[in-house]
Amino acid sequence: MDTEYKTTDDLFTCQLCGQCCKGFGGTYVTGRDIVDICAYITADPDTFVRSYCDMAGSRPVLTQGPDGHCVFFDARKQCTIHPVKPRMCRAWPFIETLVANPENWDAMASACPGMKPLVPPRDIMRIVSEEIEKRRVSCPAKL
Repeated sequence: MDTEYKTTDDLFTCQLCGQCCKGFGGTYVTGRDIVDICAYITADPDTFVRSYCDMAGSRPVLTQGPDGHCVFFDARKQCTIHPVKPRMCRAWPFIETLVANPENWDAMASACPGMKPLVPPRDIMRIVSEEIEKRRVSCPAKL
């Protein structure tokens, strides 16, 4: 392997800036995410979507506040549900769409200071695929 990009750490280091909490089109939540978040914040799963989500087609996405951040983002404390954050948040920025569309990396990196820009597409595809597989093996129930 003749590349400087070998692992996720070579591509991304979280800066705790909260830019990813703006959702970039919406943070989808799964049924498992909803159950976990409700247990953490002591909310009713039957009313969670109505209280904390908007719909994107048939899928619930976390509501965004007036500043564009997720409803669970607090500028002082950052993510108020961090221990149970949704699958989509746990994956950031190693999301499945990058396997098919690695050119999206630079668009994402323009808003996220923790992402290294101008990474060769083959390295993005390889590292993102490896990360997705690691998540499948380590947390199959969370997917």
